[in-house]
Amino acid sequence: MPQVAARINDDQERWLKDYFRTKSAGAEFILPWAVDTFFRAITSIKHMFSAAELKTIVEAHKDMKLMPDHTRLSYLLLRVTDACDVNNVHLRHGASKSSLESKLKALDDTQATALMVWASAFWVSRNCSADNMDEYIRAY
Repeated sequence: MPQVAARINDDQERWLKDYFRTKSAGAEFILPWAVDTFFRAITSIKHMFSAAELKTIVEAHKDMKLMPDHTRLSYLLLRVTDACDVNNVHLRHGASKSSLESKLKALDDTQATALMVWASAFWVSRNCSADNMDEYIRAY
């Protein structure tokens, strides 16, 4: 199995040591579960949004560091609504703000978190550029 070096904080380390035989055993359980949960959530929602809506969501996550405390539907709604209200991101991509809001409100917290992770990942990917956003969305 491939090895991954992940950074965790002191509370997370204590939690892993408390609930699993070793920190490594806990990480080896949690990481595959988290990745599988992410891909299941993305797969379940990928046909809900148009390309214009996805571009709006991706752009709303530019220059944003996603924190665990912010991985809820309410934060996704706030982030996207703010990007639309302040910067008219939806108009730039040809998306309807009301349609996008309606679709976002239908998500649960896990789906919203997966969508935020996916949108944020574009900005730190090797292929991050305005030209590659269409390609990134098609691959979604």
